[in-house]
Amino acid sequence: MSEDLELPDEDNEIIELVDDDGNVINFKLLDVTEYKGEKYTLLLAAEPNEEIAEDEVVIFRLNEEEETLEPIEDETLLEEVFEFYQQEAEEE
Repeated sequence: MSEDLELPDEDNEIIELVDDDGNVINFKLLDVTEYKGEKYTLLLAAEPNEEIAEDEVVIFRLNEEEETLEPIEDETLLEEVFEFYQQEAEEE
């Protein structure tokens, strides 16, 4: 799932991504965080479905040059980014 990106502002809260089957999935932007020199978006499903639970965080690498979100296949990296985000959120 790599999709053209327009990060939401106050007037545009939903990010629409298209999965490999052509289905549109709506997400809410939880946050953008930087980890080891890369930016990552943390998203929550705007409309929970059978693949994504209501409280499940979905993380994509943010490619600012191409303005796309890139899927992350490395489970270890996903866990590291999420743990980093949680630590940053606790400090704020």
